Amino acid sequence: MAELISPIAGNVWKIHVAVGDKVEMDDEVIILEALKMETPIFSDDSGTITELRVKEGDAVNEGDVLAIIG
Repeated sequence: MAELISPIAGNVWKIHVAVGDKVEMDDEVIILEALKMETPIFSDDSGTITELRVKEGDAVNEGDVLAIIG
């Protein structure tokens, strides 16, 4: 099990996956927006998205868990 952690504070602009989707290492999972810049968040591991802890439009802080990959 791996946690996808937010490296920055910002807003969730786009989510490319749903619970149950399979991801490979380095797949783009979420895009965060901060200071008018888009920051893609990539999977650190291969597996299945077992939990999404955010939705589009949510504000997140640095260190927040965005998703769980099982």
